[in-house]
Amino acid sequence: MNTLTRTLIIGCSTLALAGCGAEDIASPGAGSVTINVPPAPTPTPTPTPTQAVVTPAGACPTLTNDGSVTLVDGGTISGPTGEYRICELPSLITKSVTLPKLSGLLYAMNGRVDVGCDGGYSAPTAGAPFASPTVGCGTLTADTNVTLSIDPGVILYGKTGQSWLAVNRGNKISAVGTASQPIIFTSRDNVAGLNTESTPGGQWGGVVLLGRAKITDCDVGTVATQCERDTEGSVNLARFGGNDDTYNAGTLKYVQIRYSGFVLSNNKELQALTLEGVGSGTTIDYFQSHRSSDDGAEFFGGNFNLGHYIATAADDDSMDVDTGARVNAQHVLLLQKPGEGDALFEIDSNGKETDTPRTNLKVVNFTAYQPLTSSNNEGNDKAAALFRGNADVTLYNGMIIAPQNECIRMTSNTDSANRATLTAKSLVLQCSGTGDAKYIGDGSGSAPFTAAQVRGFVTGDASNNEAFTNTLTLTFVNGTNEDAVVTTSPTSLSSYFTAAPTPYHIGAAWTGNTSWYTGWTCNSSYAPLGGATSCLTLPTT
Repeated sequence: MNTLTRTLIIGCSTLALAGCGAEDIASPGAGSVTINVPPAPTPTPTPTPTQAVVTPAGACPTLTNDGSVTLVDGGTISGPTGEYRICELPSLITKSVTLPKLSGLLYAMNGRVDVGCDGGYSAPTAGAPFASPTVGCGTLTADTNVTLSIDPGVILYGKTGQSWLAVNRGNKISAVGTASQPIIFTSRDNVAGLNTESTPGGQWGGVVLLGRAKITDCDVGTVATQCERDTEGSVNLARFGGNDDTYNAGTLKYVQIRYSGFVLSNNKELQALTLEGVGSGTTIDYFQSHRSSDDGAEFFGGNFNLGHYIATAADDDSMDVDTGARVNAQHVLLLQKPGEGDALFEIDSNGKETDTPRTNLKVVNFTAYQPLTSSNNEGNDKAAALFRGNADVTLYNGMIIAPQNECIRMTSNTDSANRATLTAKSLVLQCSGTGDAKYIGDGSGSAPFTAAQVRGFVTGDASNNEAFTNTLTLTFVNGTNEDAVVTTSPTSLSSYFTAAPTPYHIGAAWTGNTSWYTGWTCNSSYAPLGGATSCLTLPTT
């Protein structure tokens, strides 16, 4: 026993010198030692290797039996959600096709992609052939009538900064997603998981629909003869304009466009969605623009309705309307990123004040929000909203929340007969300054605005409130103060507008009217929209 005791003492001393465990406690005693032996550790399960959620499709689908529209297999691309097969669209789509949703497959635009050939101001006929400006199209004797259809859940991305989609006159897009399966246009970096919350847009071009509705500010012809314009900054012509205010450029529904707005030429950028001369036959509904490096969306001329529009974190204006566009918009969320962005609205046809049709924007049920911590606007627009030129603006049942900025700026570079107008009812404002200092009036024409005149457009109607204090929750959902505002029925403005759902309130989101933006949108830290995924990643279903 003594021999064993000595052996244990020596053994533990040796272990102590070698680093006995913290739970091995040796107590010196009169000829004995006590050893506390820890229980055997529970084996740690071997981690299961992380499996990619998505695996690449085996091949690109066949779009047409005759091979007239083929996809190029671009290999694979990996990101946080797995690995995908890349199927590149051709630069010119010459026949109607459908892009099916296939697991592990992404469609890519490697530069500009044209849907059909440009059919001109009016449809070409055999007796009057039209030399299309679309590269590779030559002379047309009829519209090409190509429709690009995109199935719910499809994801398309721009492989390069110069990638963009142009749907030419005489052709259509049918991108119809669902609330659970939105269609997503995005950038390569977004697919690869390289973007963060602070990553700017400008990683690819965007989506451009070109139509034959009336426009102003002609590059070709005059408003009295044949007014046409060219897409800003496009090296190869992408022309729009015509005399058909019912023109149908197709449908976009339940669609996200992310990280767009690449500079095509000096000071000429695309934005997430550019609508150019589209008519009332065109459907734009449930559309989110996220992190566009230019405007959230810009509308050049045309005559159409816009429903359920969301702009998150645009680097410039959240909504830009000009060159004779006539737009009815209802349920609109304009949400800027702290410290970034210019105006929430920029509405004008500056320098073309005598042209017709006049730019005319009617917005009903909107929440236009600049974060409470944002510094004063550093952009050229100088205020939360800018109305100028020959623009007529109507704002019903909405709010402009911009505590660090002036509310509205109106500029006139013409006479009093042709300058911009503003009609507001049930509009609430939370802006910097008091009294006239909440507004900016200026201009270089014979009848420039004063701040007092601009203020009068708001205070002249008793339903408006320029001294509002917001009680918004989740950034943009109505609280007590918002729901207490008495609304004005918008139905007399256009048959497009409704006073629904019940209960009916100002703003774009209130109890009973929040489900419209959930599911199909993407989320960010400054716009918790209740979408299925973060804007930094892709859905896997």
